[in-house]
Amino acid sequence: MRTLSILFVLALLFTACQNSGTESSTEEETTTEEMQEEAPKQYVLTPFTPSASFPGATLSDVKYEEGSFEFEVSNYELGAQTEDAPQKMCANSAEGQHIHLILNNEPYAAKYTPSFSYDLDEGEHYMLAFLSRSYHESIKTKEAHLAKKIEVVEGFIAEMEDITEPMLFYSRPKGTYVGEKDTKKVMLDFYLLNATLGSDYLVKAEINGEEHMINSWQPYYIEGLPMGENTITLTLVDSEGSKVDTPLNPVTRKFTLAADPAEES
Repeated sequence: MRTLSILFVLALLFTACQNSGTESSTEEETTTEEMQEEAPKQYVLTPFTPSASFPGATLSDVKYEEGSFEFEVSNYELGAQTEDAPQKMCANSAEGQHIHLILNNEPYAAKYTPSFSYDLDEGEHYMLAFLSRSYHESIKTKEAHLAKKIEVVEGFIAEMEDITEPMLFYSRPKGTYVGEKDTKKVMLDFYLLNATLGSDYLVKAEINGEEHMINSWQPYYIEGLPMGENTITLTLVDSEGSKVDTPLNPVTRKFTLAADPAEES
C-alpha cells in the first residue's frame, strides 16, 4: 500500500509539472505574438505639411480627337513653380505645375500644357485627370479634377459618363528618385472617388510588404525606404479591412531610389 501511495503522489507531481510547462509555453507564445504586433514599423508615414491651396483652380472640360487631348484649365498656371516647393523637401518638377492624366490606373502622364498628343487605344477606359502642384501633389477639389468612363471609337471619344463607383487611383511615388533630398522623404499621394475615408472606407498601403492603414485622404511622407527598387500596393478596403469590389482595385507600383554619384564623391 505504501508503495502504491508513493507512486500515486509521483504521478500527481508529474502531471502538475506537465501542466505547468504547457501554461508557461502558452504564455510565452502569447507574449511573443503581442511583441510582434507591437513591433515598430520599418517605414514611417507622416502627414504631408500643409500645401499652397488653389481654391479657384478648375479643370472643366476635355476633348479627345485623332490622338490629341484638349483640357480646359482656368485659374491655374501650368508650368509655374508652386510657391512652397522649396519647403517640401521632396521631388519637384523643374517644369512646374501640370496635369496628371491617369488611364485605367496605369502610371500617370505629366502634361504641362492643356493640349497634347496622346495615343489612346480603342475601347473603354477609366480616365482621371487632375491639376498637380509642381511637386506632384494633387489638388483634391471637385473643380480641379475630371473623372470619366470613356469609350474611344475611331480616334474620338464616342461616349463619356461620370464614374459613380468608389475608386482609388495611384499617383505617387513613381519612377526614379536620385539624391538624398529626393530619397530621404518620398511623397505618397493617391486620388479617391466616391469614397470618404474613416468610418466607411480605409486605404491599405503595403510598402515592401509592410502594412499601413490610412484613414485620412491626404498625402504622406514615407521615410526609411531602402535604396534600389521598392514596391507599394494600395487597396481600397471597407471598415473591416476587406477589399472593396470595385474596378482597378488594388493597384501595385514599383519605383526606384538611387544615390547621386556627385554626393558620394
